[in-house]
Amino acid sequence: MHSKPDVFGAIASEPRRAIIERLASGDTAVTDLAESMNMSISAISQHLSVLKSSGLVENVKSGKQRIYRLQAEPLQEVASWIGRYEPFWQDKLRELGKILEETR
Repeated sequence: MHSKPDVFGAIASEPRRAIIERLASGDTAVTDLAESMNMSISAISQHLSVLKSSGLVENVKSGKQRIYRLQAEPLQEVASWIGRYEPFWQDKLRELGKILEETR
C-alpha cells in the first residue's frame, strides 16, 4: 500500500530526517544545509530532491540561492499510520508494568 508521493520512502533515510528536523526550525538555503550537516551540496541536493518529490519540502529562488521550506502536511500520513499501533504499545507497557510489579 504505497501512496503517491512516497513519504515513507522519503523519511527512511537518516540524513533526510535530519534535513526535515533542520527545516522545521526555519527556511534554509542549500549551502547552509550542506555546511551545517557537513555534507556536499550535491549530496544535500539529492536528498532535497527526494523530499521535494514526496511533497515534504518546497523551494523558492532567492537571488542565486535556493531556499527550502518544510511542508509537514504529508507527515500526517505517517502519524496516522503510527497512531494505529498506539493501543498495541499501551498494552505492552501495561503488561511490562505488571511484570515489574510482580518482581518487586
